[in-house]
Amino acid sequence: MRETTDFGFERVSLEDKARRVRGVFESVATKYDLMNDLMSAGLHRAWKRFTVTASGVNAGSEVLDVAGGTADLTRLFAERVGPTGRVVLTDINAAMLGVGRDRMLDEGRLIPAVQCSAEALPFPARRFDCVSIGFGLRNITDKDAALAEMQRVLRPGGVALILEFSKVAETIRPVYDWYSFNVLPRLGELVARDAASYRYLAESIRMHPDPLALKGMMEKAGFERVEWFNLMAGIVVLHRGYVF
Repeated sequence: MRETTDFGFERVSLEDKARRVRGVFESVATKYDLMNDLMSAGLHRAWKRFTVTASGVNAGSEVLDVAGGTADLTRLFAERVGPTGRVVLTDINAAMLGVGRDRMLDEGRLIPAVQCSAEALPFPARRFDCVSIGFGLRNITDKDAALAEMQRVLRPGGVALILEFSKVAETIRPVYDWYSFNVLPRLGELVARDAASYRYLAESIRMHPDPLALKGMMEKAGFERVEWFNLMAGIVVLHRGYVF
């Protein structure tokens, strides 16, 4: 078993990564949605709508939103599955989960919110029609364990969706790198009073597996018909895989 893993560009112990990631999201939870709007000029909302559309879920479907945080995807899935369906919001971070739960309650939505690790989901096998994770996989210490858990809780015919930042096209990499390592930390300092967390988030994108590597990890976890959708020159990629 690995004794160290990446935290941005650093190598740290598994326990230290979990602790430090927790600190990042405890720090930025209340400004997370605002920062997403500012960092992406609101485009993250379109990426998430595309994810829900690509899921193919319908009224009555049951969906698990892993590392769902402030509940952007949860909300869209809830609208899609309607009153006969069910969406469960999960996150390991209490601060992020609290923001998402309160947001749902403020909108009059009674959505189950469960604090748990993506590496050990507290749900029975073959429970859900769809499992999603949006911009969360790269922060998980053991990605293979999380993928295996997502596969385990899906029913036959179920679909997994992984929306994540990825490897950008070479033509825009210099501009993208300048923006990531200069603008984002300054924006984080101004808005969230935390430049370090947004510096880590920029670094974590560079350490995340490229689309082909992530496809291989999903296939190793038992997913079939794995494909990916390249959004915005590779800045964001949606992976989709099925369980049969």
